[in-house]
Amino acid sequence: MADHFALKPGNKVKLKEFDPDFHESYNKESAIAEADSLQEKMWDLQEKLYAQSTQSLLIVFQAMDTGGKDGAIKKVFEGINPQGVRVTAFKAPTLVELNHDFLWRVHPHAPPKGYIGIFNRSHYEDVLVVRVNNLVPRKIWEKRYDHINNFERLLADNGTRIVKFFLHISKDKQKKRLQARLDNPDKNWKFSTGDLPVREQWDDYMAAYEAALTRCNTDYAPWYVVPANRKWYRDLFITRVIAETLEDMKPVFPPPEVGLDKVVIPD
Repeated sequence: MADHFALKPGNKVKLKEFDPDFHESYNKESAIAEADSLQEKMWDLQEKLYAQSTQSLLIVFQAMDTGGKDGAIKKVFEGINPQGVRVTAFKAPTLVELNHDFLWRVHPHAPPKGYIGIFNRSHYEDVLVVRVNNLVPRKIWEKRYDHINNFERLLADNGTRIVKFFLHISKDKQKKRLQARLDNPDKNWKFSTGDLPVREQWDDYMAAYEAALTRCNTDYAPWYVVPANRKWYRDLFITRVIAETLEDMKPVFPPPEVGLDKVVIPD
């Protein structure tokens, strides 16, 4: 049943059909144990990816506020060699960025060969927040779905594997997480009153996400809807997909220099 959350290209996405509380038959203990085992596999594969340096992996995280992007990145990539991973968090575009096409600020952060690149928010903001808040005319953002598909095709053709995660939480769960930030002085810094108007636009954002998930889900850059109400299942789901993706990329250590068997290390 978890395969239901791996979207099929061409299918129209309705988020009401995806239960954000879904967790297969796992409990917290069993999910953490399996995720730990998968992380070990991921570490080994990432080391080979970095050493081989012929392909790269781009991981995109999108979610509503409190959806768990920061927490997932921190937990899933715990123990990964930071030398081979680059995380980019995309905030509101600067004036300089706004004076270029919407992908101009994104492309330089695509991972080079050998690296895992992680986008905390991404180029999809330009068909999400831009669409919901009417920041540009519809005739402009409508074209961006095709631009995104072409951009991701370019990356894929250049040896970058792409996986995209929408961390799907319920509106009730978001309220509880926002309240927790408000109640805990150590988490007050994470609370922004600007999150409240966005919450009031929940239905508009769900419609925008459904459009992005439907129109930009391809064989070369698939979307996954991640049931994210339970953090421990969210982390297992993401770790499993990344480990399977890396395994499918088949990275190997490069061959050693010729004649190493004759090398004598001098005193």
